[in-house]
Amino acid sequence: MKQEGLLERSACDVLAAFEAKSLTPSEYLAACIEEISCYNPKVNALAAMDVHAAIALAAAATKRWEAESPLGPLDGLPIGVKDLQNTRGLLTTYGSVQMRSFVPDKDTLMVGRLRAAGAIILAKTNVPEMGAGGNSRNLVWGATGNPFDANLIAGGSSGGSAAALAANLLPLCTGSDTGGSLRMPAALCGVVGYRPSVDVIAHTTRPLGWSGISVLGPMARTVDDLTLMLSVCQGYDPDDPLSTPPVIGRFKTLPSTELKELRVGFSEDFGGAPVDQGIRETFRDRLDVLRPQVKECRAADLNLGDMDRCFDILRAESFGVAFGEAVAQEPENFGAHIKDNLALGETMTLADRGWAHAEQTNILRKFNELMANFDVIVLPTSPVTPFEWTKPYVDEIDGQKMDIYYRWLALCYRGSLSGAPSITLPCGRDAAGMPFGLQVLGPMRGDEQLLSTAKAMENFFGRSEQTARPLANMARAPHSKVELTSIVTHPPSLCSETASNSSVMRTAV
Repeated sequence: MKQEGLLERSACDVLAAFEAKSLTPSEYLAACIEEISCYNPKVNALAAMDVHAAIALAAAATKRWEAESPLGPLDGLPIGVKDLQNTRGLLTTYGSVQMRSFVPDKDTLMVGRLRAAGAIILAKTNVPEMGAGGNSRNLVWGATGNPFDANLIAGGSSGGSAAALAANLLPLCTGSDTGGSLRMPAALCGVVGYRPSVDVIAHTTRPLGWSGISVLGPMARTVDDLTLMLSVCQGYDPDDPLSTPPVIGRFKTLPSTELKELRVGFSEDFGGAPVDQGIRETFRDRLDVLRPQVKECRAADLNLGDMDRCFDILRAESFGVAFGEAVAQEPENFGAHIKDNLALGETMTLADRGWAHAEQTNILRKFNELMANFDVIVLPTSPVTPFEWTKPYVDEIDGQKMDIYYRWLALCYRGSLSGAPSITLPCGRDAAGMPFGLQVLGPMRGDEQLLSTAKAMENFFGRSEQTARPLANMARAPHSKVELTSIVTHPPSLCSETASNSSVMRTAV
């Protein structure tokens, strides 16, 4: 019999129950599998699964907890891994027709660290093709619906992870973030998503090792769960020259933060990005709630430079390296988003590339100068409420046309350019009744202080129904009127005839 509220518990509480022997990993896994069988068809958050292996691993973890000798801090906890990250022995498709039969023979570094800590990789979480875009849908698995209304997007590219967390299918999931791939879906689904500083988690599959535009990060339902996961994932690897050696206990004990001591900057639009008027009003309401609690709350000028052009060039550069050769060999196996990025890159010159890297440096220095006046800066995460998943992306915001499919992610990707950490916290609902995410920016390499501040804000917001994390009711949430798997044309296959050639394939996200 499933314990009341078991799957709503935080990962930290579940692990404490393992330690107290009031719950076993086998019992908890069984509850997760039951919930997945009921509700994953409704949101289509999960891609490949390995239930049989997970059951065996949970049984072994149960014995270790009984013997008071856990393998690590996550022993027996089932988690989801974004389907852009390789998992040994488990189908990893990248949401790509070309990769629909790819089974890696080793884990990505972050996944390996999670396994070593005892985590059970139960499932992959759905993504847009190769992580391109803010709508997690592809021709292999279909679309991921929002747990609050499956007709609407869950965001992307870590949309499957965000939806799985919000639907209580899994307690922890991995993500990655170039232009908001982790923060945007967390905001739209009402969970917590963290983009760490570029040095925190070694990213050994980044196509351009010296470019920190893409990072890996954790996703969870609470800040405590997120920092638990981060403490396992952090660390150096020589194949990522931007990573730094791990600090023992770095995220286990965060510095104390009092809201009344905080200097808070705010921006509605990150230097003029288009934002829906309803989202602006919701953000102002949240500021009105936060302002009396902090020492200082004033506008911050985030007009740091030509951020859109800079991001366009850096993104196109990365996509060209990651996918250019593969698309040239098999163009029929790639969708419009990937090809659009490659085409954009082909219009750029070495001079453009040099300008973009110089502009990114200027943006960082202006950001550092600005952050000398603030402890954090808050702004909306998404410029719009979730829209129908059948629409690939937002093409107009507040009367302004978007010139490329990812432009609506500007509130997130402009922050990526500094390399500083940022987090999105669930903060009530917007005017449409969907989750509202408050994005919080911290100073360069100020991860511990930002997480501590996020924890303090989470505690405060949780005291009021207006600002507390909204909870999805999976039994009552609307089903998608269009079947989420209706767009599948190339379902996953382990047939040798469809075996993928991954030798020229890399991920840019």
